[in-house]
Amino acid sequence: MTKDKSIIIKNIYYMLAYAFQVLRQKNYDEVAAEEFEDMQDLFAAVLAKGISQQLKQGLHREYVLRQENLPVLRGRPDICKTMRNHIQRKRVLSCEYDELSENNVFNQILKATALILVKDEGVKPKQKANLKKALLFFDGVEKINPASIRWGSLKFRKNNKNYEMLMNICYFVLDGMLLTTEKGRYKIKSFSDEHMHRLYEKFVLEYFKRHHSYLSEIKAARVEWNLDEGAEESALKFLPEMRTDIFLRQDEQILIIDTKYYSRAMQTQYGKETLHSGNIYQIFAYVKNQDVSGEGNVSGLLLYAKTDEEITPDCSFMMSGNKISMKTLDLNKDFKGIRAQLDKIAEEHFKVKAPNNHSPNYT
Repeated sequence: MTKDKSIIIKNIYYMLAYAFQVLRQKNYDEVAAEEFEDMQDLFAAVLAKGISQQLKQGLHREYVLRQENLPVLRGRPDICKTMRNHIQRKRVLSCEYDELSENNVFNQILKATALILVKDEGVKPKQKANLKKALLFFDGVEKINPASIRWGSLKFRKNNKNYEMLMNICYFVLDGMLLTTEKGRYKIKSFSDEHMHRLYEKFVLEYFKRHHSYLSEIKAARVEWNLDEGAEESALKFLPEMRTDIFLRQDEQILIIDTKYYSRAMQTQYGKETLHSGNIYQIFAYVKNQDVSGEGNVSGLLLYAKTDEEITPDCSFMMSGNKISMKTLDLNKDFKGIRAQLDKIAEEHFKVKAPNNHSPNYT
C-alpha cells in the first residue's frame, strides 16, 4: 500500500465526517483511527458501525400494506376476494391492513449493501465479521435488487433521520462502485468521479460552515438572472436555473465557489492544455448575474480537486470588472494540509484571519 493511497482513503473518511456530522460522534472514533487499504473496506467499517448503532435504537419501521385471509375482520375488507372465499366455502374474510414492519426499503438497502460488501475481496475479515453479525437481525427484511432502487424517492424525516448517512454510504457503494459481471455477480469497482464530486462539493460547503462561521452567509445559493427591464416574465421558464455549489458573503463582498472533480482537470485542444470552457462560462455567468450593481464586489472561484496531471489550474483574471480564479485543492495531503488550503481561500478573499476554532483532531 502506498502512502498516497492511504492518505486519500483517510481523507475521504474526513470528508464524509464533514458531510454527515453523525460520524463525529464518539462511537465512530474507532473507525477514524483505523487504516484502510481499500475504499470498500472503509465503507464496510462505517456501515457496520452505523448499523450496530441503529440496532441499539431499533431498526426503522414503516407501515406496509398486508393482505391476509382472517377469521375476523381486521382493517379493510376486500369484498371481491371475500366473496370468492365464500363461493369456495372458506369461512374467512379477505382483509387489507397496515402494519408496522422492519421490511421497508431503507432496511432492504442496508441488507443489500452489507451482503455485497461481505463478499468483496477488498473488505477485511474484521469488517466482514461485524457485518455478518449485524445481518443476523435482518432475517425479516427481504432482499432488493440494487438496480431497482429509486434513490431520489427516499425521504428523511425525524423518525428516520439517522438513516441519511447510512443511505448515502449505500448509495456510494451500490450506485457508484457496483459493477455487474458477465455471470450476473456483483463486483466493486473504483469510486466514480460523479459520486466523488458530490461528496467533494458537500465537504467544502460544510467545512466553511464549521470553521468560517464569522461570514454572514455560507450556503448553496441560487443566482437570479439579471434581465433588462421589460424582459418578458414568460421567458424565464426557458432559462436554466443557476445554483451555486458554495456562496460566501461578508458584508458586500461575495465569493461564489464552484467545485470540480475530474479524472482530468485540463482538456487538450490542438496540442495545448486548456481549462474546460464550459466551466469558465458557468462561473462567469454566476458572477455577472449576481453582481447586479456592477461594482465588482462579486468574485468567482473554480475549485478543482488535484489530479496527477503535470499542469493543474492555478490562476486569476479580471473579467469585465470581476475577479475569476481557478485553484486546485490537493486531497492527497495530510488533512491539516487540506485545512490550510481551504482556510487560505477565505482569508485571502475576505482579508479576515479565520478564528482558530479547529479541535485538536482533524475537525
